[in-house]
Amino acid sequence: MIGIQRRCIPIYVKIKTMSKPLRSLKDHTSYQLHRKQIWTQILLPILAAVLVFIAVIIMTSMATFRGNGDVDRWAAISTIWLILPVLFAGLIFLIILIAMIYLMAWLTALIPPYSFQGQQIVHRIEEGIKRIAQMVRKPKLAIQELVTLIKAYTVKFQERRK
Repeated sequence: MIGIQRRCIPIYVKIKTMSKPLRSLKDHTSYQLHRKQIWTQILLPILAAVLVFIAVIIMTSMATFRGNGDVDRWAAISTIWLILPVLFAGLIFLIILIAMIYLMAWLTALIPPYSFQGQQIVHRIEEGIKRIAQMVRKPKLAIQELVTLIKAYTVKFQERRK
């Protein structure tokens, strides 16, 4: 490409410096925001869930082991609560599996007929290669079997002569 020249456009960037240096990492606003978010978004929900879980345990224990508590009923209720997470996880897995099956059926319908024909040609070539490999293998196996039979007969013949 004769006659074309490329020219670079200079780009200037001004980097702002900090007005006053930080004494420590704790003085930085993003660190302070992070510390607040740890309490409000991580630790507080975990503590609330633990407290609710402990309250449910205490209420269940009190209702079960009082004078008229029905232990069999509470055992059945506990079993239901233990099965529910597994049931929901299985339901989610089933939904994902159904979605994947539907998606694969939809994608398979989109495959053009030429690629299907190409796949059939590749399968025919594969079968031909397997057939040729068997044909090449058969004489060698026959010769090997013949050699072993001859060896076996010669060994028997030599044993009879002795």
